Amino acid sequence: MADVASLLVAVAAVAVVASHLYRKWRWGQLERLPGLVPLPFVGTTYVAFFTKRPDRMRKLDEVIKKLGPIFRSWIGPYPHVMIQKPEYLEKIMSSSELIEKSSFYSFLHPWLGQGLLTSSGSKWHERRKMITPAFHFRILDNFIEIFAENGEILVEKLKPKADGKEFDIYPFITRCALDIICETAMGTLVNAQNQTQSTYVNAVYRISELTMKRMITPWLHFDFIFKRSSAGKEYYDQLNILHGFTKKVIRERKSARKTNGAQSKVPLEDDLGRKRRVAFLDMLLDASENGQKLSDQELQEEVDTFMFEGHDTTSVAISWVLVLLGHHPEIQEKIFAEQEDIFRDNPGRRPSTHDLNNMKYLEMVIKEALRLYPSVPAVSRRVTKEIQLGGYTIPEGCAISLNIRHTHRDPEHWPDPERFDPDRFLPDRVLGRHPYAYVPFSAGPRNCIGKGQKFALLEEKAVLSYVLRNFRVETVERLEDLRLIGELVLRPISGVNLRLRPR
Repeated sequence: MADVASLLVAVAAVAVVASHLYRKWRWGQLERLPGLVPLPFVGTTYVAFFTKRPDRMRKLDEVIKKLGPIFRSWIGPYPHVMIQKPEYLEKIMSSSELIEKSSFYSFLHPWLGQGLLTSSGSKWHERRKMITPAFHFRILDNFIEIFAENGEILVEKLKPKADGKEFDIYPFITRCALDIICETAMGTLVNAQNQTQSTYVNAVYRISELTMKRMITPWLHFDFIFKRSSAGKEYYDQLNILHGFTKKVIRERKSARKTNGAQSKVPLEDDLGRKRRVAFLDMLLDASENGQKLSDQELQEEVDTFMFEGHDTTSVAISWVLVLLGHHPEIQEKIFAEQEDIFRDNPGRRPSTHDLNNMKYLEMVIKEALRLYPSVPAVSRRVTKEIQLGGYTIPEGCAISLNIRHTHRDPEHWPDPERFDPDRFLPDRVLGRHPYAYVPFSAGPRNCIGKGQKFALLEEKAVLSYVLRNFRVETVERLEDLRLIGELVLRPISGVNLRLRPR
C-alpha cells in the first residue's frame, strides 16, 4: 500500500512539473504580464471557485483594479489575457482577422450550436450575409405594433403592484420581452405575460448559471466528465426544454407556409395594402428557399441565438434603466416631461416609429444605463496571429477577454465614471470621444447587426415609455449594495426590487 501511495505521489509530482514546464515553453511570452499565481491544472480559476457566487463579480472587480488594464489569467492550462482600455479594444474589435470567438464559446455550442454568435470563418460570413436583410427598416417598423401591444399588457400586469410596496419587477419585464421576441422572431404567440412561470425563462437562467459553473471548473471542460456530473445532467434537462420549444415552432411554421402556399418571398403588405407581420423566422426561411438551403438544425441555431440575445439582454437593459431612475427621480421626471410632450394629443395612444425616434432624452438615458451596466459585460476572442498589445506580445492561440463593463468606466474617457449622467450622450459630447470607449453592442466586424441594435433600442424605448407614462419608480436598494452576477448577462443576483406608484 505504501508503494502505491509513493507511486501516486511521484506521478502527481511529475505531472505538476510537466504542466509547469509546458506552460513556460508554450506561453513563456505571457510571463511578462502581471497576473495572479497559477496553480497546476486549475490555473487561476481557484479564485472564482472558492468565492461564493454572489461575490464573484466583486472579486473580479478587485482583481481588475489591482492588475489592470492588461493582465493574464489561466482557466485550467489555457491562458486568458484580460484587457479594458479602449485603445486595446480597438485593436481587437476593428481587426478583420481577429474575429474568431475564443474556445470558451464552445461551452455554448450544445445550446446555440454554431449560429451567428458562436460561429467563425466562412460559416459566420455566410450567416451574417443571410441574416442582415431580415432587419430591413420596413420589417422593424412592422414590429412597433408588437412592442406596443406587449407594453400595454405589461402595464396591466403591473397595476396591482403599484401600491408603493417592494417587489421584483424583473420577471414581469422578462416575460414581456419573451412575448415580444417570440412574436417577432418566430411569429408565435406564447402569452408568457399571462403566466406566473415561464419554463423557457427559467431554463435560460439555469443554463446560464450552469455554463458559467462549467467555465470556472476545469475538470468539467471535458464532455465525458460534464455529461456524467450532476451539473451536466441538469444542463441537458434544461436544454431539452429550450430546444423542444424552438424545434416545435420551426416545424409548425414550415408546415403553415406549405399549407398556405407561401411564395419565395413573404410580402410586406397584404392584398388590401395593410402591413403584414413578418417574423424573423420567415426571413430565414425565405433566404433558405432562395439560396443556400438551411437544415432544421441550422435554422434552430439562429432562432435559439436570436431568442437568447433578443430577450435576455433586452430584459436586463430595461431593468437597469428602471433601477437607475429609481435613484434619480429628477431624471425620471425629465423623461416623463418628454413623454407628455410627445403624447399630448392622446396620452393613451400607441407610439409610432416617429414617436419612438423623438424620444431623444429617453434614448440618452438608455445609453447611459448601458454604459454603467452593459447587458453583456465582456466578450472573448481567440488570437489567430501574434499581436502587440499594451507593450506586450500576445501569442497565437491565446484567448483575450474584452472587459466592456470596465472600459465603460475608464476615467480617462469618462470623467466621474460612476455618476449616472445621460447628458454624456448629448451630440456635442459624443464628438471626439474614443469610438471604442462605448461598445455595449460590441464593435467592428463582429458587432451586433446594426438594425439589430435598432431593434433593441426601439423595443426598450417602447416598453419604458409605457412603464414611465403610467408609474413613478422608486428605489429600494442602494446601488453600492447591489450584488451583481455576470453569467452571460449582467444582472442583480437578488432581482430588480423596486416600488411603483401610479401617475
